Amino acid sequence: QLQACGGGTVQPGGSLRLSCSTTRNILGFTAMAWYRLAPGKERELVASIAGRDYINYGDFVKGRFTISRDIAKNTLNLQMNSLKPEDTAVYYCKGKRGYDYWGQGTLVTVSS
Repeated sequence: QLQACGGGTVQPGGSLRLSCSTTRNILGFTAMAWYRLAPGKERELVASIAGRDYINYGDFVKGRFTISRDIAKNTLNLQMNSLKPEDTAVYYCKGKRGYDYWGQGTLVTVSS
């Protein structure tokens, strides 16, 4: 249902844009979100969007990331700027449509 892409390796201070595409109408998801899982840590919410653009970010984001939906392309995006080494993790998209649907994850590595 969900296909995430856009991960890669970037230097500290750099940017990446993650995308999560769906073959279904993205507005059919009542909420969508990005989570991340880093080695030795618990999964944490990065950003979520629900309803008419009700948006929430994890405390660690501090204005660096932006979540958005491209309705025409049925895609959920996450623009990540000012990346830090501690942002290194596998990032997953999730959509709620009755049940929770998860994308396969995309690896983000921030390293010099």
